[in-house]
Amino acid sequence: MRRFLAALLGMLIGYPAFAFAGYWAIGLFSGNHFDGSVEASMTAAFVFGPAGAIIGLIAGAVFGKTGKPGIAPVEPPGRT
Repeated sequence: MRRFLAALLGMLIGYPAFAFAGYWAIGLFSGNHFDGSVEASMTAAFVFGPAGAIIGLIAGAVFGKTGKPGIAPVEPPGRT
Protein backbone atom coordinates (compact mmCIF):
# COMPACT_ATOMS: atom_id res chain seq x y z
CA MET A 1 0.00 0.00 0.00
CA ARG A 2 2.88 2.34 0.80
CA ARG A 3 4.43 1.72 -2.60
CA PHE A 4 1.11 2.39 -4.34
CA LEU A 5 0.62 5.69 -2.51
CA ALA A 6 4.19 6.77 -3.24
CA ALA A 7 3.68 5.95 -6.92
CA LEU A 8 0.42 7.91 -6.95
CA LEU A 9 2.10 10.87 -5.27
CA GLY A 10 4.97 10.71 -7.74
CA MET A 11 2.50 10.73 -10.61
CA LEU A 12 0.57 13.68 -9.17
CA ILE A 13 3.76 15.67 -8.69
CA GLY A 14 5.41 14.59 -11.95
CA TYR A 15 2.63 15.67 -14.30
CA PRO A 16 2.45 19.37 -13.35
CA ALA A 17 6.21 19.66 -12.82
CA PHE A 18 7.00 18.33 -16.29
CA ALA A 19 4.08 20.22 -17.87
CA PHE A 20 5.35 23.56 -16.53
CA ALA A 21 8.91 22.73 -17.55
CA GLY A 22 7.71 21.66 -21.02
CA TYR A 23 5.66 24.83 -21.45
CA TRP A 24 8.67 26.92 -20.53
CA ALA A 25 11.02 24.94 -22.82
CA ILE A 26 8.71 25.15 -25.84
CA GLY A 27 8.16 28.86 -25.26
CA LEU A 28 11.90 29.39 -25.05
CA PHE A 29 13.07 27.25 -27.97
CA SER A 30 10.16 27.33 -30.43
CA GLY A 31 10.46 29.49 -33.51
CA ASN A 32 6.71 29.57 -33.99
CA HIS A 33 5.46 33.17 -33.69
CA PHE A 34 1.90 32.70 -34.94
CA ASP A 35 0.45 30.41 -32.29
CA GLY A 36 3.38 29.71 -29.98
CA SER A 37 1.26 29.68 -26.83
CA VAL A 38 -1.07 27.05 -28.30
CA GLU A 39 1.87 24.93 -29.36
CA ALA A 40 3.45 25.26 -25.91
CA SER A 41 0.25 24.44 -24.01
CA MET A 42 -0.67 21.45 -26.19
CA THR A 43 2.84 20.02 -26.03
CA ALA A 44 2.94 20.52 -22.27
CA ALA A 45 -0.47 18.91 -21.74
CA PHE A 46 -0.13 15.97 -24.12
CA VAL A 47 3.62 15.22 -24.28
CA PHE A 48 5.60 16.52 -21.31
CA GLY A 49 2.86 16.12 -18.70
CA PRO A 50 2.12 12.44 -19.38
CA ALA A 51 5.85 11.71 -19.66
CA GLY A 52 6.34 13.30 -16.25
CA ALA A 53 3.45 11.30 -14.82
CA ILE A 54 4.98 8.05 -16.05
CA ILE A 55 8.42 8.99 -14.74
CA GLY A 56 6.90 10.03 -11.40
CA LEU A 57 4.91 6.80 -11.21
CA ILE A 58 8.00 4.69 -11.76
CA ALA A 59 10.12 6.77 -9.37
CA GLY A 60 7.45 6.58 -6.67
CA ALA A 61 7.11 2.82 -7.07
CA VAL A 62 10.87 2.32 -6.87
CA PHE A 63 11.58 4.69 -3.98
CA GLY A 64 8.41 3.95 -2.04
CA LYS A 65 9.26 0.38 -1.12
CA THR A 66 7.99 -0.96 2.17
CA GLY A 67 10.15 -1.23 5.25
CA LYS A 68 13.83 -0.59 5.69
CA PRO A 69 16.25 -3.38 4.79
CA GLY A 70 18.46 -4.77 7.50
CA ILE A 71 16.28 -3.77 10.45
CA ALA A 72 14.59 -6.65 12.21
CA PRO A 73 11.15 -6.08 13.75
CA VAL A 74 11.25 -5.58 17.53
CA GLU A 75 8.89 -7.71 19.62
CA PRO A 76 7.80 -6.75 23.13
CA PRO A 77 9.57 -8.56 25.99
CA GLY A 78 7.95 -11.75 27.26
CA ARG A 79 6.68 -12.94 23.90
CA THR A 80 8.45 -15.75 22.12
